[in-house]
Amino acid sequence: MYVIMVYDVDVARVSRVLKVARRYLTWIQNSVLEGELTGASFKAPQKELDRVVNLNEDSVIFYILDSKQYIRRELLGIQKGGEKWVF
Repeated sequence: MYVIMVYDVDVARVSRVLKVARRYLTWIQNSVLEGELTGASFKAPQKELDRVVNLNEDSVIFYILDSKQYIRRELLGIQKGGEKWVF
């Protein structure tokens, strides 16, 4: 499945949330990551993030798509993240 994760967390927890999320997904821009995960591997970041975020103050949203096939992304402005190119 293809997962898009967006988050809005207290500034004190931003770096920890990003560190966990980047182990599983690709950073796209501030507070947005995406990537392909299996059903089983999707549980791991959820469990780790559950220990980092404050459920009374923070928000993490996962958009889950069955396939990357139907996603079309259009960029307006500069690209901030994504896969790094190695030459």
